[in-house]
Amino acid sequence: MYIYLPIIIIVILLIIVLAGYATLQNSRIFKLLSKLRDLMHQKAEVTNFLNHFSRSLKSLEDIDDSMATTARYIADMIEAESICIYNCIDGKNLNAMCISGAYPLVHGGNAYIMTKPKYILDVLRRESIVVNEGLIGTIVGRHEPFILEDASGHPALEEFGTNAESVRSLIIVPLVRDAILTGAICAVNSRTGEAFTAEQYNRLRSISPQVILTQNVVKAYNNLSEQQRISQELKFARRLQASLIPRKFPDWGHFKIEAIMQPAKEVSGDFYDFVEIDEDRLLVVIGDACGKGVPACMLMAMTRSFIHSIVGHFTTVEDMMHELNRNLFRDSDEDLFVTMACCLIDKRNSLIEYCRAGHTEFISFVRDHLRIIDPEGTALGILPEEFARFDSICMEFEPGVSYLLFTDGITEALNVNNNEYGVEKLQNIFKEASKKHSDSQKVIDMILEDVAKFETDPENISDDQTLVLISSTASDSIDDNFAIKDKN
Repeated sequence: MYIYLPIIIIVILLIIVLAGYATLQNSRIFKLLSKLRDLMHQKAEVTNFLNHFSRSLKSLEDIDDSMATTARYIADMIEAESICIYNCIDGKNLNAMCISGAYPLVHGGNAYIMTKPKYILDVLRRESIVVNEGLIGTIVGRHEPFILEDASGHPALEEFGTNAESVRSLIIVPLVRDAILTGAICAVNSRTGEAFTAEQYNRLRSISPQVILTQNVVKAYNNLSEQQRISQELKFARRLQASLIPRKFPDWGHFKIEAIMQPAKEVSGDFYDFVEIDEDRLLVVIGDACGKGVPACMLMAMTRSFIHSIVGHFTTVEDMMHELNRNLFRDSDEDLFVTMACCLIDKRNSLIEYCRAGHTEFISFVRDHLRIIDPEGTALGILPEEFARFDSICMEFEPGVSYLLFTDGITEALNVNNNEYGVEKLQNIFKEASKKHSDSQKVIDMILEDVAKFETDPENISDDQTLVLISSTASDSIDDNFAIKDKN
C-alpha cells in the first residue's frame, strides 16, 4: 500500500494541474469569444451609422438635418433618454449643434420650454460653454470620456439649477481628432431607468469617430451656396476614396501585384484592396459602388469594412460573397448595390481562385494567348440570399501568366463619336503590352495611354478608371498542364 502512495499523490497532483490548466483555457476561450462578440457588435453599429449618414447626404435640402438624425440614432443605439452634440470651432467654446429628447443640461429656460426639444435647442444655441469651466467644459477640456453613474443631487450639476433635478446618470465624450477638440457628445439618463452601464459607455465611445466624420461634413456644408456645397462634397469624396485605397502593394512571394485608380471629375465608387488572410493566402479585391460622390464612397467604405471583418471566417470566395450579399442587402437601400470581383491567391500551392459579383470580365494572358474568364455572379446587395448566386473558378498560377482586373470606367470610356472603348480594344492592348513589357507597371501605363488616346477629353473622365494586374515572377518554364478548374 505504501509503495503506491507516491504514485497516487503524483496522479492526484497531475489531475489538479490538468484541471487548473483546463479552467485557464476555458477562461481564455470565454474572453476571446466575448471580445469577438464585442467587435462584431461594434462593426454592426458602425455599419448602421454609415448607412444612416449616407442616406442623410443624398439630398442637399436635407443636409442641415443630418446632425439631428445622428443624435437620434445615437440615442437609440445607447438607449439614452436625451443626447446633445456640441460643436467646438475655436477650441475655447462649445455650442450645441443638435439634440435628441428633452435634454436637461441647460442654464436657462422655464418648465414649459424644458418639455419641448425644439425650444430647448433654441436656448442651448444661445448659450456657450467655456472649455475648462463648469462640469461639461471641464470634462471636455481633459479630452477624456467621463461617466457619472449616480448623478442624482450631485453638486457638479448645481450650475443647471432645477433643470438638473431629472438627471440620474450622465456620459460625456469629447470629440477629439489629431489632438484637436472638435466638440462633445453628452448623454443623459438611460431609458432603462437605471444608471448607464459600461456597455452603453463603450458604445458611445466607439461611435464618436463616426460622429466627428458627420460633424466635419456638416460644418463644411454650412454657409456655402449649392454650387459650393457640390464642390465641397466632391473634395470630401475624393479624400475619403483616397484614404481607403492601399498606398503600397503587397510583397507576395513570386506573385507581382500592381494597381492604379484614376478618379473621375465627379467621384464614383471604384475601389481595390488587398487583404492578407494568413501567411499563404491573399485576397485581391476590385469593386465599383453604384452612384456618385459621398453616397458611393460611403457604400464603398461599408463594403470594404465588411470584407475585412468577415474574410478570415471563410475558406472559399463564394461563401464570402454570399455573406457580403447578406450584409449589404440587409443594411443598404434597395437602390444601392456594389459590383465586385475578387481573387484569392494561394502562394503555397500556386493557385488563384476567382469569383465575381456583377463585375466586368477577368482577362488572362498566357503563352501569347488571351482568355476571358466570366463566371456567373449577381451584383451585391440587389437580391436576397435565396436568389443570389456566385460561381468561382480555380486556376493554377504558372510562371508567365498574368491576370487583369478592371472596372467599367475603362471599357465604357467614350470617344468623340460617343463610341465606347470596349473589351476588345482592352484585350488587344493588354496582349500587346504584355508581349512588349515584362514589368507590370509598364503594362498598366501602356493600357492607360491607349485609353487616353481614345477618349474625347482624357483630363475630364466621366467615370473612375481602375486596373489591377496580377502576374508571376517565377522563372520556371510554363507547365503544359496549365488548367482552369470550375469549382462548381
